[in-house]
Amino acid sequence: MTTAMDRLREMRGRGLLEKTYDRVAAVLAQEEPGGGLPDAAAAGRLLGGIDDDAVLAHHPAVPVVTVAVTGQSTVGHVLDPLRGELARHGMLLRPVVGEHGTYLRDLTDPAGELRAAGPDLTLCLLDAETLFSQVPAVWRPADVAAAAEEVLARCVAMAGAAPGTLVLNTLPLPRSYSHQLVDHRSRALLGAVWREFNARLLRLTELPSAPVVIDLDPLVAEGGPVTDPRLARYAKVQLGAELLAAYAREVGHLARALRGATRKCLVLDLDNTLWDGVLGEEGPDGIAAAGTLRGEAFGAFQRCVRQLGSQGVLLAVSSKNDQEQVERVLAGHPDLVLRAPDFVAVNANWEPKDANLADIARQLDLGTDALVFADDSAAERAQVLHGLPEVAVVPLGEEPASHVARLLADGWFDTMSLTEEDRARTGEYRARRQRRDLHAGSGSHQEFLEALDIRLDVGPARPHEFARISQLTLRTNQFNLTGGGYAESALAALAADPGRHLLLAARSADRFGDNGLTGAVLVTVAGGTWHLDNLWLSCRVLGRGIERAFLAILLSRARRLGVNAVGARYVPTVRNHRARDLYPSCGFVARDLPDREAYGDGTAEFHHDLAVLPDLPGHVCVTESGGQPA
Repeated sequence: MTTAMDRLREMRGRGLLEKTYDRVAAVLAQEEPGGGLPDAAAAGRLLGGIDDDAVLAHHPAVPVVTVAVTGQSTVGHVLDPLRGELARHGMLLRPVVGEHGTYLRDLTDPAGELRAAGPDLTLCLLDAETLFSQVPAVWRPADVAAAAEEVLARCVAMAGAAPGTLVLNTLPLPRSYSHQLVDHRSRALLGAVWREFNARLLRLTELPSAPVVIDLDPLVAEGGPVTDPRLARYAKVQLGAELLAAYAREVGHLARALRGATRKCLVLDLDNTLWDGVLGEEGPDGIAAAGTLRGEAFGAFQRCVRQLGSQGVLLAVSSKNDQEQVERVLAGHPDLVLRAPDFVAVNANWEPKDANLADIARQLDLGTDALVFADDSAAERAQVLHGLPEVAVVPLGEEPASHVARLLADGWFDTMSLTEEDRARTGEYRARRQRRDLHAGSGSHQEFLEALDIRLDVGPARPHEFARISQLTLRTNQFNLTGGGYAESALAALAADPGRHLLLAARSADRFGDNGLTGAVLVTVAGGTWHLDNLWLSCRVLGRGIERAFLAILLSRARRLGVNAVGARYVPTVRNHRARDLYPSCGFVARDLPDREAYGDGTAEFHHDLAVLPDLPGHVCVTESGGQPA
């Protein structure tokens, strides 16, 4: 069997890595014998000599992630696994490594190399030496507590000064230090001091300029030793290879989330995936998710899936079974934790699974690249990978006790923060089905819109909404007028400067419920003119006139505030063609670009003189925040 690493070695041997870099992610998604994934560090070593410029010459759309790495000790060993992890998610690593032991200067020096690189992520790898380098040669727990205070103060300073998104980590406590204390009372006190330090480090994520803090405890619990004594002593490498590989995987998930590439829907097989047994052969009485040794493992897997669903992950089924029988089981089988209302789509038939997944994506108005597919059958997984290579595939094995670990291993649903809109997503998709039924029973699309009773509120973004707006900018592809997105901290900084920027949010509802925050616009204010830097609208509310109403109230607000003109730009992306005509439909006039060669094909500049404002759609009831009619 040709493994993923064999294919990478062949590509490198033929000098094709740069030319075929767009295929590397698919190669690294290939299962190794036993259902595992290729070793990221080994893949990273193979890719280490790659020419970034040559990759981008062949594939200009490949996302480049600039990562600055610094720390107390030697940190370069994280680069190979990190390069492999980013490649597995279709990204290209551009690293910048700080000097040994100078992390504070690296992260706070305004003229330093790390800041000049403009990193997307700044990794500050902390380890036990971060504290113990501050204590005297003969020490007690109180000395460690004092060092902890000093390091925490440094971390707070770094959080406000570090370039890019700062990533810290908790510190494992090595036995080689804890057991230098010979009495159990002192060891216990040191453990308490250490854990208090880690807890306070994790709470730095509550700061306005919040860093990301990766908790190493769960990684240590599932991996090998924290460190290799020889590398620690002679090379000052304080974190071992297995732990660094697990850390790099978490950073890969983080980089993916920062790009807005969080997956939205988990599609599950049923037989020997959600329950033990084959429904079509053994009937409802022959399947189990409780009450038996193996059944209990399937029950634990269902509880994990339900937990994901409670946080906004959409759940769907693709199973080779009879639809009516599956519906009866989901409605009434006594073992099941998951029930029919937990799923937004259930496809049980005998069609190929890649076709079923494509159908589920259509039902949910999602791209197939938003799907994660979990199945115990290697043949079904291979068929989906072949037919829909953009779908993330989770290789569940024959042992159900490993299902939870395998599902969670790749963090496909990791996000920077969770919003109330996320938690309500499954209910929103149920309401979407009700809207489809209403549409089907209406005489015309206009009758449907009038029956919906759409309400739209527009007003300045509130601080608690920055996380949701950040998600919208990063995840919205179809109605994103210029592409790209903003981190939560960047939005907060823009909103804090009302003399130069205006961040408005649109919140919508209809007869079937509250849709929450579904739109946003970012405006640059320059004298008597506004420029719409970008406008975003959730795909959940497209086609209801909300985008036109949002823009109409924005223009009305501009004229009311004495603005002379409003400019805007449309930049085409792979999926935002639906937004191309929004500005002209609302009275904007196309203008010549100042330097057309600097922009891609299809980019258009627009101008509105505010003399004649577009009408508000009659079926939308619009208010501005504060309850005043627009």
